[in-house]
Amino acid sequence: MSEESVDFLSVLEAGRLIGAIQEEEDIDVVNKRILTVYSKDNKELCWFDFDEVMTDVGAVEEGDRMDAVRGYIIQRIPSWVKEL
Repeated sequence: MSEESVDFLSVLEAGRLIGAIQEEEDIDVVNKRILTVYSKDNKELCWFDFDEVMTDVGAVEEGDRMDAVRGYIIQRIPSWVKEL
C-alpha cells in the first residue's frame, strides 16, 4: 500500500490564511489533544495531533514554544485547505 502524497502551501500563503491555532480536546478520543488551525474568518482549516507536534518540535524554551509550534504548523498546511 502506498501513502498518498500531500502538497503543502508555501509559508507565505499559509501565513495569509491562518488566523489562529487553538489547542482543543479531541471530541472523538478521550484524553487526546489536537491543535486546530482556523482561517482569519474563523473557519476550521485542518488539525494536528498535539503529541506528534510536540515530539517533532522537540525541546524548546518555554517562552519560545508557541513560536516553534506555529512555525512547525505553518510549514505543513495542506494545499487542499484552499478548497474549503
